[in-house]
Amino acid sequence: MVDSETIDEKISDKKEKIDEKIDEGKEKFDDKKEKGKNIADNVISDLSNSIDEFKEYIRNMQKTADKKYSDYKKSTVQTLDIDLIETKDIYYIKAAVPGVEKEDVLIEAGDNDITIETTFKAYIEDFEEDDEAELIASSIKSGRCVKTVRFENSIDLENITAKFINGIVIINIPKLIIPKHKVNVE
Repeated sequence: MVDSETIDEKISDKKEKIDEKIDEGKEKFDDKKEKGKNIADNVISDLSNSIDEFKEYIRNMQKTADKKYSDYKKSTVQTLDIDLIETKDIYYIKAAVPGVEKEDVLIEAGDNDITIETTFKAYIEDFEEDDEAELIASSIKSGRCVKTVRFENSIDLENITAKFINGIVIINIPKLIIPKHKVNVE
């Protein structure tokens, strides 16, 4: 028979081995937990970097699109905003040219048409290159703008008048009244 001391010793040895195994398990678990935490941190870091890179890519794409749109606006001729009124004897035109000097408005008349032309300066051009100004939005006309109006009747070129008042051009265009002559048939 086995005495109680031997049994206690064996139990104690087994307990020590079990405690060692538990400690080893805890260490392995802590190592795996630390590795898992490191992996999670790396994934979060990579994801954050990817999001930042994507945001920068979108910003660059927007800048490129804005530049191309700005270049397109500069290369195309835009139309001027006008009001046209007709009376029995006169055509009246009111053209909006805000921010343009009187000297920068060109008006040319033909037999039955009139053309108004000017160039609007883009606001971004007011900033020095040193300011590193960046255009974010632009909906105000810029670049060359032309409006040609064709009339049903011939116009009296000699009596056309134009006034420039606070960014508005008012043009009075008299109709050319050509008297009708009765022709006798023989």
